[in-house]
Amino acid sequence: MKVTRVLDKTSSFGALVAAMSCAGCFPALGSLGAALGLGFLSQYEGFMFRKLIPGLAVLALLVNAWGWYRHRHLGRGLLSVAGPIALLAALFVFWSQDWSIYLFYAGITLMLATSILDLLRPVKPQCRA
Repeated sequence: MKVTRVLDKTSSFGALVAAMSCAGCFPALGSLGAALGLGFLSQYEGFMFRKLIPGLAVLALLVNAWGWYRHRHLGRGLLSVAGPIALLAALFVFWSQDWSIYLFYAGITLMLATSILDLLRPVKPQCRA
């Protein structure tokens, strides 16, 4: 159980930091990242955009789906997988659409909000009949 919580937090935070380093793709997060001193990561923008962000989103999706399977809590499970699914859909399915950047930001925000919610109020397993 501890491993899934650590992997979930790591993947959510990692996806955010990777998005902050891509100023060309994500201007709002890029400017925040530059203000926080992450401008040196811009040289790895291609790697982070094509490999790291999707990889961390897939990791978050798998870990959250496993947690959903273990805890059997429908609302929390849907909330935890919605962020990575939105992020992956924005990157791979809807990227050519003008509104996909908003879906990407919503996915990142949802991933972080779910991680913070999980830290503050962890899910208790549901009893099996």
